[in-house]
Amino acid sequence: MTYAEKCRRIVELLDQLFPMPAAPLSHRDPYTLLIAVLLSAQSTDKKVNQVTPALFACADTAEKMVELEVEQIRQLIREVGLAPTKAKNIRALSEQLLERHDGEVPADFALLEALPGVGHKTASVVMAQAFGVPAFPVDTHIHRLAARWGLSSGKNVATTEADLKRAFDRALWNKLHLQIIYFGRQYCPARNHHAQDCPICSWAAARADDVREI
Repeated sequence: MTYAEKCRRIVELLDQLFPMPAAPLSHRDPYTLLIAVLLSAQSTDKKVNQVTPALFACADTAEKMVELEVEQIRQLIREVGLAPTKAKNIRALSEQLLERHDGEVPADFALLEALPGVGHKTASVVMAQAFGVPAFPVDTHIHRLAARWGLSSGKNVATTEADLKRAFDRALWNKLHLQIIYFGRQYCPARNHHAQDCPICSWAAARADDVREI
């Protein structure tokens, strides 16, 4: 099987399993998505979705968020990892949105990444899910699966992102990154994964040993 054939078969299977993947983080607009994605670092989407309703009930815009003290924000998000740092960043990025962007989330990678606490992955999720701009955010699931399937060396997330963007048509990126996340959660976990039972690893594993167990 050629590399192109492998990619095509992966797309076909993921389309069958997850034809219309929804964004996993609950949000109402670009601002609430930005905050939710920031909160998701070193935390689960499930936990973030449990925390954000109370946070957004108090402040769901940059204007409302800056009215809260950092400690108030921290208390509202205390159940997620790195809550003290995230609370400071949420307050600071909200201030910058007001000062530089009239309170609106900019649809621009560089401007997003200039905000406190916003890295490339967070910016990519916001651009893809809030603005429909093609992006390929790489989380732990995508990084792991890309290496398992021989689509990337797995050297680092930047390499994985670049390899996946070359492997798949730009029009597929936004949907495909969600499909791979859901596939990783349901079929291809990091531990206790038996490749021979996996719908994709069973035929696409990068190494011969992986077909027995990863």
